[in-house]
Amino acid sequence: MQQVAIIDIVGLSADLIGEDTPFLKQWSAGRKVTTVDPALPAVTTTAQTSYLTGKYPRDHGIVANGWLFRDEQEIKLWRQSNHLVKSPKIWEVARERDPSFTVANMFWWYNMYSSVDYCVTPRPQYLADGRKMPDCYSYPMDLRERLQKELGTFPLFSFWGPRTNIVSSRWIADAAMRVYDWHQPTMNLVYLPHLDYNLQRYGQDHPSVRQDLREIDGVVKDLIEFYEGNGVEVMVLSEYGITNVDRPVHINRILREAGLISVREERGTELLDVGTCRAVAMADHQIAHIYIKDPADIPHVRALLQRVPGIGQLLDEEGKKLHKIDHPRSGELVAVADDRSWFTYYYWLDDARAPDYARTVDIHKKPGYDPVEMFLDPEKKLLIPRIALKVAGKKLGFRTLMDVVPLNADLVKGSHGFLGGKDGDKPVFISAMDTPDRLAAPEVFDWLLRGTFPENS
Repeated sequence: MQQVAIIDIVGLSADLIGEDTPFLKQWSAGRKVTTVDPALPAVTTTAQTSYLTGKYPRDHGIVANGWLFRDEQEIKLWRQSNHLVKSPKIWEVARERDPSFTVANMFWWYNMYSSVDYCVTPRPQYLADGRKMPDCYSYPMDLRERLQKELGTFPLFSFWGPRTNIVSSRWIADAAMRVYDWHQPTMNLVYLPHLDYNLQRYGQDHPSVRQDLREIDGVVKDLIEFYEGNGVEVMVLSEYGITNVDRPVHINRILREAGLISVREERGTELLDVGTCRAVAMADHQIAHIYIKDPADIPHVRALLQRVPGIGQLLDEEGKKLHKIDHPRSGELVAVADDRSWFTYYYWLDDARAPDYARTVDIHKKPGYDPVEMFLDPEKKLLIPRIALKVAGKKLGFRTLMDVVPLNADLVKGSHGFLGGKDGDKPVFISAMDTPDRLAAPEVFDWLLRGTFPENS
């Protein structure tokens, strides 16, 4: 049995490995760089779960970063319990081969209440006075305290939101090295999100991406040299490639204008009333699950959406089976964007009636993914001083709304999720093994096991 480190560099694709990533370029030159064909959708939780189970969404159940919980009639994203994954995980299979196998999961998703030996994952504190405090969750419980004593509080606001930067990926890498020093796990799963941010904000061609590449290359260099210096075999992979987009598709507004969406008014704003909607979309990057209450409405909704510019495919039951996403959590129809488009969750028709959470960073209240959370509203004057006053007020115990996020989806210039595009924009799997030139996402599972148990290969 070989100790391994599996480093997930989010957003990395073959075309990004070059002069701005000198370490990765040199390191990967002596290894096999394999193209990965993602499972649909090519988003974080689906990709990671496909790697860690060797299954497609039809089996493991992670059909996107969120879905309609039909028993509660609520759309929920970014849940954290590993019990939502409905297939055996790689560490469970590995333990059957060798009971001495151990694993540390450093920020891969569905990390809470899993059967790993050591885990750390984001978990802010939501205080009764309205404040959100940076923090993380760990198992064992004292691991969180030990890490934050040495590294400082987990930098949540560098992990997501308008202030995202390299600091969170550096913290995760430093934490992973300490967990290895303290426990020497057989398998070390490490998640580095940094490339995800500006690639989604600004697209592939923005000058800031070059700086991001240099920054993540430095973190990866320290991490790989640390693991290899301890005799750990390193594998690098990514979940998806991010490509340029210029057309947001407001799929719920289309359903609203057709009389299929229900809202209720509260304090002059409109809240989505999912349980009474005839049809509603859970939008997640370049995929949208459309949940339709009455099967008799499916032909009507299909005809409505087939005419919408930006929708590249509209999957019915046969289409879902073809793409192996035919799971009860999936929508009755699944919309997939074309290569220049992505889906917003917006359902209101007048920004003045948008819900209060729309202008905030609030990944759990929004009924869909919102990349606009990475921007500060450019139309608000003196925004930085206003934010400072709001933060000061929160610290004094005053309730205040951090309404700093714009409602302009046109700002977003990069996305992911659909399965098209050239190979150079697809995710990669890099290892010292003689892998094929390309792998389907679930096949990565077998190669991760081969790297851990080379004697059985």
